[in-house]
Amino acid sequence: MRLSELLVDLLDILAVSGDPAVAITSITSDSRQVTPGALFVAYAGVGVDGHRFIPDAIARGAVAVVGEQPLAGLPVPYIQVSDGRAALAWLSAAWHGHPSRSMILVGITGTDGKTTTANLLFNILQAAGRRAGLISTVNAVIGDATYDTGLHTTTPDAPDVQRYLAQMRDAGAEIAVLETTSHGLAQQRVTGCAFDVAVITNITHEHLDFHGSYEAYRDAKALLFRSLATGPHKPSGTAGVLLKTAVLNREDKSFEFLVAIPAERVITYGVADSQRRMTGGRWQMADGKSQNADDKWLQQSRDMLTLTASEIRHTAAGTEFDIEVIASPNTQYLIPNIQSPLVGGYNVSNILAATGAALALGIEPAAIAAGVRATTGIPGRMERIDRGQRFTAIVDFAHTPHALASALETTRRLVAPPGRVIAVFGSAGLRDREKRRMMGYVAARLADVTVITAEDPRTEELAAIMAEAAAPLAAAGKIEDSDFFRVADRQQAILHAVRLARPGDAVIVCGKGHEQSMCFGTVEHPWRDQDALRWALDVLLGADAAAPPFRLPTWDL
Repeated sequence: MRLSELLVDLLDILAVSGDPAVAITSITSDSRQVTPGALFVAYAGVGVDGHRFIPDAIARGAVAVVGEQPLAGLPVPYIQVSDGRAALAWLSAAWHGHPSRSMILVGITGTDGKTTTANLLFNILQAAGRRAGLISTVNAVIGDATYDTGLHTTTPDAPDVQRYLAQMRDAGAEIAVLETTSHGLAQQRVTGCAFDVAVITNITHEHLDFHGSYEAYRDAKALLFRSLATGPHKPSGTAGVLLKTAVLNREDKSFEFLVAIPAERVITYGVADSQRRMTGGRWQMADGKSQNADDKWLQQSRDMLTLTASEIRHTAAGTEFDIEVIASPNTQYLIPNIQSPLVGGYNVSNILAATGAALALGIEPAAIAAGVRATTGIPGRMERIDRGQRFTAIVDFAHTPHALASALETTRRLVAPPGRVIAVFGSAGLRDREKRRMMGYVAARLADVTVITAEDPRTEELAAIMAEAAAPLAAAGKIEDSDFFRVADRQQAILHAVRLARPGDAVIVCGKGHEQSMCFGTVEHPWRDQDALRWALDVLLGADAAAPPFRLPTWDL
């Protein structure tokens, strides 16, 4: 493509030098990936300023450069923009022919539950016979191929997002489901994506090291919902076009903030105890009280739907409940007997979120129920490991205070008194420090025994990280080496936990879930909680266990 063709969608061009008719063969922001004919995009990153690598990119064959700084005298065309990340996203979208404009695009964001909700929705779409693609933290489904994405990945960089969407489009997908993180939104990785449905699971304490405050974190999530006001309308599959739809958790404290963002349709979800109904311009609460609705929002919203889970039944086989759907005071119906093998009250919310998105896409209730039944489990999400032991062993991704509380509460339901809950967890280095203390308080409240260990310490001192998590346990009256332990090596921590377990107990290993590496210093070392837990159980049971599957830098501590 010609550079001039790619520049059509850039709205923040400040200056152009050189001939924009030059032919471009690729686009990259990594000078190491520059090949002859490339367009190199430079911006000030979190740790490195890409403008430093412009000479190297030109030496490698870049024929044009886009950057944020005013530069003169380059031997190739230079386009100055106000935001290099946004420019990279729009250029990548243009390079691939704006693939999201050819498909319905659903974005799912939130602190916890994004991956489960995305997979639930994908399975619902498959049950409905819709051609769909999926990009989540755990896996990607493009055409007939499924890819594992279980390393330290979040939302891919903008060129990869657009490439994946183009592959989905070319494979005939009509709907794409994209797990969308706050980092991905704030760093413009999904800029240029034409979203049609935006879904929130929740917004709890996480990533404040990056965003600085809960409000800034919430604002980053809100970018997904604000983007609904941009981009083209697309056919709905029936008569007319698909309404731009926001699917909101009315139980989450982000609700009042997000519901004020204009959308053509708003779908809310929650459980029966927090049910709200709109009556005469007022929210009618379950307790009979009411509050004024946002008149501006009501005027801007063309349509609304309320989903409520009722008759919730937690069984040994999973979870069952009904979904009450209210489209208007005169239009109400029931989606009865939703059956899911997923456990935990938080998965009721995840199913409701996926159902809201499915209804926005015109999916019939029967397909919704079938898709929920088909979602048998997500790797690293309350994943049971059974080697014949006489207690329950679980791996879960819980790595935030809210998720840890949910995981421990769910695990508690799986054990009958006097069974105990034994939790293994850590906190990541170079991340939000406040959550270490918060997770310690959660463990003190909800676990009977806690083993604190490593979880991606990176360049921080592991002992200091563990001390921050341990302090709340001691403050709560827990006794070290009896109620809680510090074991630096995660392999040995898991082994210690299973050795503590008695028949009827439950051991839950939290924090890594689906991930396949652990970071010490700047090096990613191979790691899987599932394999480590299986090995520990085999050792406990006296099996002819091989050497430990992983050797971490903490091995000799």
